[in-house]
Amino acid sequence: MSLIESVSSKLLRILPSDYFLAVRNTYAKLRKRASPLLRWLYGSFTTDDLIAGIAARVDDDWDILMVHSSVNNLAPAYDGNAGELLRALIEFVGPERTLVMPAFNFGDYGEGARDRFLRDPRFDLRRAPSQMGLLTELFRRSRGVLQSRHPVYRIAALGPRAGELVAGHERAPGGMGENTPFDYMARHNAQIVGIGKSFQVMTQVHHVESLLADSWPAPTLELPAIEVSVAVDQRETISMQLGGVQQQWRFNIWKLRELLGPEELQEWRFHGCPMFAARAQTVTDALQAAAARGFTLYDP
Repeated sequence: MSLIESVSSKLLRILPSDYFLAVRNTYAKLRKRASPLLRWLYGSFTTDDLIAGIAARVDDDWDILMVHSSVNNLAPAYDGNAGELLRALIEFVGPERTLVMPAFNFGDYGEGARDRFLRDPRFDLRRAPSQMGLLTELFRRSRGVLQSRHPVYRIAALGPRAGELVAGHERAPGGMGENTPFDYMARHNAQIVGIGKSFQVMTQVHHVESLLADSWPAPTLELPAIEVSVAVDQRETISMQLGGVQQQWRFNIWKLRELLGPEELQEWRFHGCPMFAARAQTVTDALQAAAARGFTLYDP
């Protein structure tokens, strides 16, 4: 874990949300002021440079590309923008494969999804924005992109496997386990990459928690189901049960390095920007095997 990641993780646990946001905004301002120095240290890069850098790190044997991203974290070295990057990623994936991005929505900062739906049990699939960064929201709104119907862990996908990948997500109360997009990606040759993000954001690691259910070796609390109304479009509204479990121990994703070698969990810096790559099946299989031994990414 880098110093910035370590400090951010600790502050998120101990500070009230308003104070944490203030600290994060102060850091962003200081980083902006330091832009000339950072560009001098790390240089600059174009969208073509970035795509070439990703292609050099991951092999070509994949059918699905799951992208976690932060365009803000690419600054100030990046000379492009979110729209340009999106077009390049769509071209990179091509028409024969499928591009996927998270389009999660957790409600207002500090409130949480469950509290949001207890207050108002309605979710508009078309209008509720992705909270996973500008690139994901642009992608979600793009022509031909399909969305899963889960009101929290919504997934956006474009390509020949998109329909199968997002289908039935609303039937998974917790959003992560069997017959979810994360399950589909683990079974259908998905490559996960992080652009401007460390593997701290890799949601695939939570797939096994729901997949193993009663066999999960860490203590959990079953969450009461909440009835949620999901507006798919102007003509269709569906009802679903939002539930799942709450982990009782503290999440520590950095333990993933104990399970995956550097070739299975690639981490690198591109002009000073954090990047990562891993295969969905590799992550799921490693965590399943670890859970059978009593090892999880949670600390008592």
